[in-house]
Amino acid sequence: MIIFLYGEDSFRSREKLNELIAKFKKDVDPSGGSLHRVDSAGISLEKINEQVSAPSLFSRKRMIVLERIFAEKDKVFFDEAALFFKKFLKSKKGAAEKEDKDNIIVFWDQVSPGDVKGNKLFKLLLGADFSQQFNSLSNAQVINWLKARAASQGAQIRQAAAVQLASFFNSDLWRLSNEIKKLAGYKLSQQIQLPEGATPVMIETGDVESLVRGSFDENIFALTDAISMKNKAKALALFEQELEAGVTESYLMHMVMRQFKILMQVRQGLDAGQTSKKIIHQLKMHPFVVQKAISQVRNFSLAILKNIFISLLMIDKRMKTGEGDLKTELNLLIANL
Repeated sequence: MIIFLYGEDSFRSREKLNELIAKFKKDVDPSGGSLHRVDSAGISLEKINEQVSAPSLFSRKRMIVLERIFAEKDKVFFDEAALFFKKFLKSKKGAAEKEDKDNIIVFWDQVSPGDVKGNKLFKLLLGADFSQQFNSLSNAQVINWLKARAASQGAQIRQAAAVQLASFFNSDLWRLSNEIKKLAGYKLSQQIQLPEGATPVMIETGDVESLVRGSFDENIFALTDAISMKNKAKALALFEQELEAGVTESYLMHMVMRQFKILMQVRQGLDAGQTSKKIIHQLKMHPFVVQKAISQVRNFSLAILKNIFISLLMIDKRMKTGEGDLKTELNLLIANL
C-alpha cells in the first residue's frame, strides 16, 4: 500500500503524516519497532529497497516513511523507482502483490506538480492508494484556520485579530501555530481570575499587538522605509535589532533585496496602470503586505529602485567575498540616495 502526501504547505502535510504514524502505532505496533523513517534525498534505490524489503521482528505489517525523495534530480533514478514501487500499488481488484501487501509506504515531500513535470515516479504516486496535495492556504482560509486553531487551544479569536495575525505571517502556518498557541495560553492564564461560567476567552487585536513580534517581512518593510526616507540612524538601529535577534547578515541582506524586488514589481504595476487588486493577484501576496508596499513605493521611481537593487547586489557580493562591512556599506548606500 502506498500513501502520498505532497505540496508546498509542509505544516498541514506534516500533521497528516504524524496522524498516520500515530494510528499505525496504535493499531499495529505500539512499540514503533516496525516504523522506519528515511530521508530519501540523494539516497540510492538499493538503499531504499533495503528499507522497504527488510522483514519486521515486531509485527506482520511495517510502515516505511520516505521523505524528500524528489530532492533527487536523476531522471534514470525516477524511471527505475517508478518500476520498483509499482508493485506496491493495489491492483484494480483491490490487492497489491502478495509479498508486499503488508507494507505501508508513505511518501512525504514538499514538491508540487509544476516542479516535477514528466517525472514518472510522481505520476505513479498520483495514483497511489491514498494521495493528498497540500497547497498554501488563501488569505480567507488562513483566517478560518486561525479560528479553528484557537478553538483547539480552548480560546476564540476576534476576526480583526485573526486578520492582523495573518497579515504578519501570510500563510506560514508554522509561525502562526506557535503564535496562536502563545496567545491562547496567555488568555487562558488570565481566566483563573474570571468567574465560573464566564464567556470563553477571546483573543483581541490588542493581544496581538502586545504579544506578537511582527514578522520578519514587517520588520524589513520598516527597514526599507527608513532607507527610502534616508533615515540613517533608524536604518542602522533596525539592522542592529535584527542582528541582536539572531538574524545573520547574509540573510538580512537577502531579505532586504527581496523587499526591494517586490517594490520594483509594485512600481512597474502602478506605472502600467494596474489596480492594487491586479497587483495583489499577480504577486500572490497578502493584501496587507502589498498595500503597504504600494504606499511605500510612492517615494521611488522605477529607475531609483533599480539603482538601489543593483547597489544591493554589489554590496551582497562584496560581503560574500569579505571585501565589505555591512554597516559601512549601508551608510554609503543611504548617503548616495
